[in-house]
Amino acid sequence: MVLPQRVHYQQPSILRPQRTDVLAVSPWLAPIVWEGIFEPEIIDNMYKYLNLTIATTVFAVGKYTRFLRDFLETAEQHYMVGFKVHYYIFTDQPKQVPEVALAPGRELSVILVPKFNRWQEISLRRMEIIQTTIEERIHKEADYIYCLDVDMKFHNRWGPEVLGSLVAAIHPWFYYRNRVNFTYERRPESKAYIPMDQGDFYYMAAVFGGRIENVHKLTKTCRENLEADKSIDLEAVWQEESHFNRYLLYRKPTKLLSPEYMWDDLKNSQPPEIKIIRFAAILKNKAEVRENV
Repeated sequence: MVLPQRVHYQQPSILRPQRTDVLAVSPWLAPIVWEGIFEPEIIDNMYKYLNLTIATTVFAVGKYTRFLRDFLETAEQHYMVGFKVHYYIFTDQPKQVPEVALAPGRELSVILVPKFNRWQEISLRRMEIIQTTIEERIHKEADYIYCLDVDMKFHNRWGPEVLGSLVAAIHPWFYYRNRVNFTYERRPESKAYIPMDQGDFYYMAAVFGGRIENVHKLTKTCRENLEADKSIDLEAVWQEESHFNRYLLYRKPTKLLSPEYMWDDLKNSQPPEIKIIRFAAILKNKAEVRENV
């Protein structure tokens, strides 16, 4: 990546960090992306000449199709603006996918999936579906892949600063808590098991991504472990998210996204360390949209 000439930005100072109120790098030296620690102009100019395509998977099954329009319209305003994006919409109701004006270089594919009997089954099957779609087509069509939940809206920039080999988002409800309070799977018989004295962060499976080959390994491993648990009639406490956290405990992400990139509108106040909300889960009646419990 080469930065064009005449890009102007403030000189960095090694003795004056941009943020002193938050952790900006993990113990394994993975950057944690916060507002104020990167220059958008540098990042955009470094990546825009690489001709990248970012695959973006979204599941809209059952009543969750109602969230697609807001997701897509706000994505077109804030998500990877100026870059090639290929949305892959997995749905059981293709006719409910709205027509949204896409910027040049951006496209949308609708992929039919079955409607499952329980909302938990959608969660359990998501890793399998992403894995097989990577194998069948995405590996030929994109350079990076980001897997996002549909019941969300973009509010501000979500740009190429998120790109990395393996990327995970820190959960907005747990970033300030001790790991003993994380809702990991605690039963040793599960493939998702994490002991009480282990764990770095609690990652939210509503947002993850990275290079195609790395996300393929993640989804394949999670699928295999989900199936192993199912074979002994066991379901991890938070389905695929539990297996996702187990995977990232031993295969560390190369970049972490701060809660700016995965907020929750249920948090009705914005703490001082959150300078900007970029992407957030919207308020909804979960009992109503989750048709089968």
